[in-house]
Amino acid sequence: MRDDRQARRARWAVAAMFMANGFVMGAWAPQIPLLMPRHQVTESVLGLLILVLGLGAVTAMLFAGRLISLYGGRKVLSVFSLALIPVLPMVVFSPNLWVLAVFMAVFGAMAGCMDVAMNAQAVEIERRLDRAIMSSSHGFWSLGGFIGGSAGSFVIAYWGSEVQSLATAAVVAVLVTAAMPFLLPGEPAARPVAAVGAEGSGAKGPRLFPRDFHVWLLGFLALFAMVPEGAVLDWAAIYLQKELGSDVFVSGLGFAFFAGAMAVMRFAGDSVRNRFGAVRTLRFSGLLGAAGMMGGALAPYDWVAIASFFVAGLGVANMVPILFSAAGNHPRLPSAVAISIVTMVGYCGILVAPSSIGFLAEAVGFRPTYAGLSVLLVIVSLLATRAADADELRRLPRSEALPA
Repeated sequence: MRDDRQARRARWAVAAMFMANGFVMGAWAPQIPLLMPRHQVTESVLGLLILVLGLGAVTAMLFAGRLISLYGGRKVLSVFSLALIPVLPMVVFSPNLWVLAVFMAVFGAMAGCMDVAMNAQAVEIERRLDRAIMSSSHGFWSLGGFIGGSAGSFVIAYWGSEVQSLATAAVVAVLVTAAMPFLLPGEPAARPVAAVGAEGSGAKGPRLFPRDFHVWLLGFLALFAMVPEGAVLDWAAIYLQKELGSDVFVSGLGFAFFAGAMAVMRFAGDSVRNRFGAVRTLRFSGLLGAAGMMGGALAPYDWVAIASFFVAGLGVANMVPILFSAAGNHPRLPSAVAISIVTMVGYCGILVAPSSIGFLAEAVGFRPTYAGLSVLLVIVSLLATRAADADELRRLPRSEALPA
């Protein structure tokens, strides 16, 4: 009974971690257009700065699985959630472009390691509870993004970007410090390390780049699902301002409504997946997301674009949780290692790939760029059968599983 309560408390603790991470990313979205006049840079330079943030995240994600194996998921998640608290003020208060670039890399690294650790914690909780929680956990990320984006836009409009960044840090500090004591106790993953060593690296620990085609394919499918998400996160506000004439407040609603739609659908995602299966859910989600992105590209008015991004959010919502769950239940790799690979490759879509959108937008405009991104979601839909492992939870034996 004690273990039952522990797992249920951990379920809400990890939800708070997802919300904190999403809140920071949502609050970051309306800050992005302000960097251009503040530091006198173009879309191309801003794209490079976003690339620096993405490289920091992806590099950190590469080592996150090994850190979890060595020190346990609870410790890694706790450390990086605390490190996330000051990152937005660091970026906003940067005195010049070079300091900004360094702090962008730090921002990405802290958010990236926290992301891998909280997904690994969610997989462990799924096993303890013997039921899926991944989609709803990501729902809390999207809810945090919606609140951070909409409230952040309001605070910036009335009190300025500096106040918004400090308020964001305060909210994140409350969430993560309240959640940390209730996470599942972490154990250095001696058994997974041995298993990966057997896969070909001896007893020294997990490979940074395991030779497994399936896990890399899952990573690239996650990448294709996340590129549109990154395009909305980093560029929707600028698209709405420059091509559809939105003001600062309305332009911030592009990502806010996208994230809000994702939150609504992700909270229903576990039930949808249990009813229709991961493959069918992923296939339909890809097509719906593609339709929404195409609608955003063709929108004649800002409110049509915002509504289209809402539809795209409904489609994209459950794609990444399904792919992460498939990675966490990979039959040949430990969860932390598989999740770190899929997260690393996938988050190139939300952190690294959008940097190229600045160059594309400058060359051909945002409309053709957003239209092209819908094709990636169609590809994920066509390859949905590759995520079938998400329907085969690597559960604990029935005698060890906790009551649902």
